[in-house]
Amino acid sequence: MNAGKLLFAQLMDFLPWTSFARSVARYGGDYRVLSFSCAEQFRVMAFAQLAYRESLRDIEACLSAQPAKLYPMGFRSPVRRSTLAEANKSRDWRIYAELAQRLMLQARKLYAKESFGVDLDAAAYALDSTTIDLCLSLFPWAYFVSTKSAVKMHTLLDLRGNIPAFIRVTTGDVHDVNILDEIPLQFGAYHILDRGYLDYRRLHRIHSFGAFFVTRAKSNLDASRIYSYPVDKQAGILADQSIALNGHDSRKDYPSHLRRIRFRDPETGKNLVFLTNNTTLPAVTIAALYKSRWQVELFFKWIKQHLRIKAFYGASENAVKTQLWIAISVYLLVAIVKKRLELPGSLYTFLQVISVTLFEKMPISQVPH
Repeated sequence: MNAGKLLFAQLMDFLPWTSFARSVARYGGDYRVLSFSCAEQFRVMAFAQLAYRESLRDIEACLSAQPAKLYPMGFRSPVRRSTLAEANKSRDWRIYAELAQRLMLQARKLYAKESFGVDLDAAAYALDSTTIDLCLSLFPWAYFVSTKSAVKMHTLLDLRGNIPAFIRVTTGDVHDVNILDEIPLQFGAYHILDRGYLDYRRLHRIHSFGAFFVTRAKSNLDASRIYSYPVDKQAGILADQSIALNGHDSRKDYPSHLRRIRFRDPETGKNLVFLTNNTTLPAVTIAALYKSRWQVELFFKWIKQHLRIKAFYGASENAVKTQLWIAISVYLLVAIVKKRLELPGSLYTFLQVISVTLFEKMPISQVPH
């Protein structure tokens, strides 16, 4: 890495700028733009994420304090908050969504051999969503309930490395279960779902594709036992059964047999009932898979704490989605850099150090850990 470059510029070198340029051209992002290109807009917004800037005025003031370093950072002219606000409002958010999706592919390849605590040969994904509350008067397009607005970030998380494999940003009134129609399925992979995604027709789509799911049963499950498998009660397995759904509609939506596992959690003492279409994995592994679903909750908690996604620099739908997708891109970029350079320590520590060294000239590999 070139030690003569600012650390911020070194980070930006890891981005797939050729792919980004194709996205900019596809959506006309730089059409009739004389200054402040989409690439500069991304750099500013990425800087705001990395340096924990809270507002457009904050961003402008921080960059204005380092005029001699703007050009080495990739800015051809001083950054004005009015220019940035207009860019966030008018430049198509899909430009930055496509960049994030490209980075997802890169990061998942790098983390493909990471362990997530369950001995499994296939890939495993956890699906969930997080809600970001907004002010109804400022964000009326994101109407959620009568008193507030909100956006949801629906995420399919690859548990190997906690890297998103799919993200969809919607308004808060979109029900989680609808996202099952959109997630990309992978043959032989495991999809771990909360009870909010329990829809038998959609689950049968996963089954018919040749993929697996693990979810929680609802308390009103109406089913008949077909066969009981031997269980290891020492491991907390109370029952392991093949079942058929009884309800007319549910049986029509899911005509195949399901596997029902009753499990007593040794940590909480709670009895949990899992449903899956996998018949070969040990019951304790199914229980461990479902427990690993909490990694997606930790992912949401992490990005809300360490990225700027709870306060927005603009109120339009385009500005909000632009900021969210760029925040996701920054998370993925830092994960990619950390993995490629084999840097020790946690992602959190790496981000903290970067936030105070962006204007420094040092190789990223020598950043204190």
